[in-house]
Amino acid sequence: MSQFTLNLLVICASFALYIGIAIYCRAKSTAEFYAANRGVGPVMNGMATAADWMSAASFISMAGLIAFTGYDNSTYLMGWTGGYVLLALLLAPYLRKFGKFTVPEFIGDRFYSRTARIIGVICLLIVSITYVIGQMTGVGVTFSRYLEVSNATGLWIGAALVFCYAVLGGMKGITYTQVAQYVVLIIAYTIPAVFISLQLTGNFLPPLGLFGTHEGSGVAFLAQLDGLVTDLGFRAYTEHHNSTLDMVLFTMALMIGTAGLPHVIIRFFTVPKVSDARKSAGWALVFIALLYTVAPAVGSMARFNLTATMWPGAAQGETFSQPAVSLADIETSEDLAWMRNWQTTGLLNWEDKNGDGLIQYYNDGAAAQATALAAARTSGDQTAIDAAQAAYDARLAETHAALPGAPAVEQNWVGNELTTVNNDIMVLANPEIANLPGWVIAIVAAGGLAAALSTAAGLLLAISGAVSHDLIKGTLRPNISEKGELMAARVSMALSILVATLLGLNPPGFAAQTVALAFGLAASSIFPVLMMGIFSKRVGKEGAIAGMIAGMLSTILYIFAYKGWFFIAGTNMFPDTPDAWLFGISPASFGTVGAVINFAVAFGVSAVSKRPPAHVQELVESIRVPRGAGGAVAH
Repeated sequence: MSQFTLNLLVICASFALYIGIAIYCRAKSTAEFYAANRGVGPVMNGMATAADWMSAASFISMAGLIAFTGYDNSTYLMGWTGGYVLLALLLAPYLRKFGKFTVPEFIGDRFYSRTARIIGVICLLIVSITYVIGQMTGVGVTFSRYLEVSNATGLWIGAALVFCYAVLGGMKGITYTQVAQYVVLIIAYTIPAVFISLQLTGNFLPPLGLFGTHEGSGVAFLAQLDGLVTDLGFRAYTEHHNSTLDMVLFTMALMIGTAGLPHVIIRFFTVPKVSDARKSAGWALVFIALLYTVAPAVGSMARFNLTATMWPGAAQGETFSQPAVSLADIETSEDLAWMRNWQTTGLLNWEDKNGDGLIQYYNDGAAAQATALAAARTSGDQTAIDAAQAAYDARLAETHAALPGAPAVEQNWVGNELTTVNNDIMVLANPEIANLPGWVIAIVAAGGLAAALSTAAGLLLAISGAVSHDLIKGTLRPNISEKGELMAARVSMALSILVATLLGLNPPGFAAQTVALAFGLAASSIFPVLMMGIFSKRVGKEGAIAGMIAGMLSTILYIFAYKGWFFIAGTNMFPDTPDAWLFGISPASFGTVGAVINFAVAFGVSAVSKRPPAHVQELVESIRVPRGAGGAVAH
């Protein structure tokens, strides 16, 4: 059986399972569509929350970012897991006690303002749409490789599948579908990790293998990896290189952004009791940890295997003891078929720049100069071409002189010849690079799709709830019937799927990078207003509205200034490089600053505004304090 046929069978079987669950659990009321009729137990909800959470960014992209950056990208692990602690302690039980369906509904009732509710809807839509772009990016990457279709075709196939089970099932169907998707994705992630850990370190537990000994050289695995990447001119894998301030702000943005994500918060509206909300968060952390403790090993071992593929001597611990992989082998070897397969997607590419028949993979340090040279050649201006060529040659010479023991000058290397390696392919390609069995590759394909689709469904549900429940029923048509509201929810979800797919065709970055922007937006807009709504009786509607607007606008403007207006390439006002960032703060990290702005503006405006009405202050008190609690007495 061919690999394509095996992929198709496994993927189609998983699709049939998801659609079957959605049909069986079809939502028949708004309570079932929005909150699964509040009948989901904490363990089941924890598993569904983990699937909702472990998106394409976690499954597909995070390990790829760790693979190519190393220690500095451990921020993703720290921020995303730490956010669940904040969610469990500070938000989930209180929001469940409030007893509503959506985040904007809480904002509108707590701040006694229809305007606040509408602004909450706008913030939710901006966050969720940005987040869902990352999921659709992952769907396109996975489909394009394993079903051998274009990225665009893969996106439309994924959109059709989400439409089938999300629009039909609502929260009730999505919850039980996500439980199935969690099982699929965690098996798909851990099985290849175990195989590869055994191959490279002899340890079947990937987290222990990461800190174990490399089988081929007898050297500590991470030390061996550090040596390989520094030999090739890359930065040491285990060292911290970036701005510490930006690292702290980015981690904090991921943490408070996690706690403010609407599609995660609404999962805690589905449990029967307030105590179950906190238990659900605990179980979600357990299920998430099964993947997150493996991710650093997956990323590190993927980087090692890629390097060993390009430099066969690396497998024995001597990078340049053998020549680089030959172009002939790439084009004919069965072991390197994965490179040819991924090349057809446009996410992996190479070029024999010096015509020696080998493909040298190293850090030529001239990425910016190569981009400028390509642009000059396109313009046709010979003077510009000559200047760009001179800058490129000078940068190459500087890099070659710094490479330790590399035969760059003697063998006339003229630049890195592995020209494209998309971060998002590393987890998906890992089993192929390691020559694992075909059934493992097929399961990984199904797992990648499960991760992306589960989160996409949760996000789309949050979007449809905001539109149908908060915007239509809460503002435009308060007297709409339940049947009409349910239809509005389904129509708005269908339109959201269409918008998300169109935006996914041209994402602003890798899946995890795009998702990180969504976390910054959630951190600057939703998290502060929820915290103030629960823990401050002084903040009123004027402060909440001003804070949300200030936090969201400041973050959006900062992101657009560097990423381009509405993420359109070429419209950015400043280059998206560390030396151009304000105080070295990256666009993905600015959410923390936006949150501070939100809090400051909200408290400042509230200080000069009227206190909230007495019934609102009593509402805040009732949310925080268990009913029936009396005063302390002496014993």
